[in-house]
Amino acid sequence: MEITLEPVTATTMSDYIAVGTKSYKEHYLHLWESENPTPYIEKSFTKDVVKTELANANMVHFLVKAEHTTIGIVKLVIDCPLDELPANDLVLIEKIYLLREFSGKGNGKKALQLIEAYAKGLRKKMIWLDTMKKANAINFYIKNGFQIKRESELTLKGVKPSEKAIWILTKSI
Repeated sequence: MEITLEPVTATTMSDYIAVGTKSYKEHYLHLWESENPTPYIEKSFTKDVVKTELANANMVHFLVKAEHTTIGIVKLVIDCPLDELPANDLVLIEKIYLLREFSGKGNGKKALQLIEAYAKGLRKKMIWLDTMKKANAINFYIKNGFQIKRESELTLKGVKPSEKAIWILTKSI
């Protein structure tokens, strides 16, 4: 199945919000007290938030498409520094969420390859992201060339204390 990244527009914003919200809830409810991700959803997937982000030239949002079906979303921050590394060399993969039915089938790997190609096209030297320390995603990212840079912690209100630990991962491109 061919995977593409389609830039989000005002017309496709509602698809981005719906798929982002659904995929997030399918994979991450366990992080939240009372399984209530409202703080994250309100910070990430409301029309006002996405509309503001779409107007920010340093952020790029994509629908992950398999033929004509939206199977996930991606959000990139184009110039995003990390520790001693300068912003103009880096792209942050802030969100890469696939709907559960399309996970574990190679679609995430294809999406990462497209993100990497996009970042190379911007003449970036590295991509980076964070992932939950307790999750299996760390193995996926390491298999795809990422390395652990350091530990960090989620600061969102409502995340269970036992779930706050995250890894910061980088990949030279």
